Amino acid sequence: MQSSLISVLTRHFEDAAAPCPLKDPCELTTLAEVLDRLPDPRRVRGRRYRLGSLLGLCLVAVLGGARSLAQIARFAADAAPEVHDQLGLNQATPNASTLGRLLARLDGDTVDNAVGAWLARRATDPVDEPGRLTGLAVDGKTVRGSRTDGHAVHLLAAALHDSQTVIAPRQVAAKSNEIPAFTPLLENLDLRGVVVTADAMHTQREHAHYIVAAGGHYLLVVKGNQQKLRKQIKRLPWSEIPLQGRTPTTGHGRREIRRLKACTVAPGLRFPHAVQAIQIKRRRVNHQTGRIQTKTVYAVTSLTPEQAGPARLAELVQDHWSVEALHHIRDVTYGEDVSRIRTGTAPRLMATLRNLAIGLMRQAGWHNIAAATDHYRSRPEHALALLKITS
Repeated sequence: MQSSLISVLTRHFEDAAAPCPLKDPCELTTLAEVLDRLPDPRRVRGRRYRLGSLLGLCLVAVLGGARSLAQIARFAADAAPEVHDQLGLNQATPNASTLGRLLARLDGDTVDNAVGAWLARRATDPVDEPGRLTGLAVDGKTVRGSRTDGHAVHLLAAALHDSQTVIAPRQVAAKSNEIPAFTPLLENLDLRGVVVTADAMHTQREHAHYIVAAGGHYLLVVKGNQQKLRKQIKRLPWSEIPLQGRTPTTGHGRREIRRLKACTVAPGLRFPHAVQAIQIKRRRVNHQTGRIQTKTVYAVTSLTPEQAGPARLAELVQDHWSVEALHHIRDVTYGEDVSRIRTGTAPRLMATLRNLAIGLMRQAGWHNIAAATDHYRSRPEHALALLKITS
């Protein structure tokens, strides 16, 4: 049974969907134990702090809005003795150089796999709609401030639609792109009952085969990188198909209306396992300039009309962009793109800490991450409580 958060953090998580469980679920454990069990790259001689204590310190500071190693070290120096005791730190707190050397030497894949697995198990809550498919968005982001020798760290992530929780991060190899990293990103996840959504870069036949063979479904945007497929979908008799969904939204100084049509497709469509083709017409009006923009987007999915009707398809397409909102939070609230951390795996590990902090905040019920960081900054004991909950 999951441990409950302290009363001040209790919030009800609405419309939560069951996420992707691990293929080999392990024992329920606390986040603090997960961090402490990670392989320690340091020599035994000369260690002053446990690995879990240092990583717990970093996470609590990031929950409070810390953007840099210097800010984490400053939090450690200013924290009350009770915080030090709960983290297992002595009064001689670590400095920024100590933290930087540690993060630069940790194995990124091992940390990401452990943290992602814990978050996936933690997010497994019953839902009101039995059989509801879970949306999992795959998207990449470049950590621009990490650029060295002409290359910046580029990260690919799989995040749950409903909670912006990253359960499978992966660093893209230098001088490569996201496409070869797609399958390794998902290989530790059980995709049964999951709909993988991705932008046009990942509309690849090999990706579709992999997802369906693993028991999942896909919804992929179709653009110019699949010219023949796009032409084939564009030639479908859309004018004869009635409008099936109309979704108006207002925000950021603009109003947008999305109109959706979907149709089943014959086996001759140039994409494996495709069952439905989707057309979405977006009309956007800028309130300040009066400028009107229209755009037509096509997509393809392995979902049948019984599994996902027009309303659910529209929801999956819209919810995919929750991962873009996550990247925006990392840039605006945490200043990720202006961070100058560059050494070793440190840029990747700092991104992992940010993803973990945001995931914990969302699962605690926070909608405004900036407000959440203010809360945890002034109440570090509440952040410490998150280290003690079980998955």
